[in-house]
Amino acid sequence: MIDIRELGYFVAQAENLDDWQQYAEQVLGMMTSAAPGGGLYVKMDERPFRMLVVEGPDSRYLASGWGLASEDAFATATAELDQRGVAWEAGDAALCNQRGVQALAVLKDPSGNRHELYWGHRSDCQPFVSPQGVPRFVTGNMGLGHTVLPAPNFDETRAFLQDVLGFSLSDSFNHRSAPDAEPLRIHFMHCNNPRHHSLAIAEFPVPSGCVHVMVEVDSMTEVGRAHDRHQDQGVQLSATLGQHLNDQMTSFYMKTPSGFDLEYGYGGLQLDWEAHSAFEFTRVSLWGHDFSVGQQQGANNE
Repeated sequence: MIDIRELGYFVAQAENLDDWQQYAEQVLGMMTSAAPGGGLYVKMDERPFRMLVVEGPDSRYLASGWGLASEDAFATATAELDQRGVAWEAGDAALCNQRGVQALAVLKDPSGNRHELYWGHRSDCQPFVSPQGVPRFVTGNMGLGHTVLPAPNFDETRAFLQDVLGFSLSDSFNHRSAPDAEPLRIHFMHCNNPRHHSLAIAEFPVPSGCVHVMVEVDSMTEVGRAHDRHQDQGVQLSATLGQHLNDQMTSFYMKTPSGFDLEYGYGGLQLDWEAHSAFEFTRVSLWGHDFSVGQQQGANNE
């Protein structure tokens, strides 16, 4: 079984890296620097980066980086891929250097999402000093947060993530655009850490390649300050402030320069998986999280 420990990083693409630098520093409150081989590192803890943005012809999400515990765990993972007949490619020296890892295996799930399995992240242990005074982001052994990916080939993708990559179901939601509409499934999945979910998959295509990513701060004050900054910088709001039912995160959503959303939140559940029972929840949030504001703003900008 492949033993994924964390969402270590994600890779996004943007037509203009300056837009991401401004967004990361002035809105998210994160540090930036030049990445080896081109691109922008976005730093949110003691690691050199948790987000990598590269320049390209369109703005979108490119890849999720999943951390393994050791070289032995990496060898076990690649052997498992080979045994199951899953196609994968080894990252070359330049790619490993840019990602800051010892070794990398690149593969795609049945919905076409790119996953990068790695071991041995590189770290200079330099402190995180937020340009906006954010004291800390909740990362550590739980990774950068979570990512929600499109899975139009839902059953095959769910089986691949669970049976091959080793994710387990945290809980599920059936989204209905209208009371009589066919439900679209969203499954929330965890790896080997206490965060409620590090990955979720949604049963619909997304042009940007990602529904949203989530980052977490350690106080509600910092969520409020980020909310003020998004308004000051004119960043499009995707959903109002609210509290989710399943992971209890209090958060708001806003657009990134790569076209997908970013959830900025506080208070997400950390669980003992031996004691947890997966369930289906029937409403997204206990309060708030009006996603219609994003649709309205998007229409106004067209």
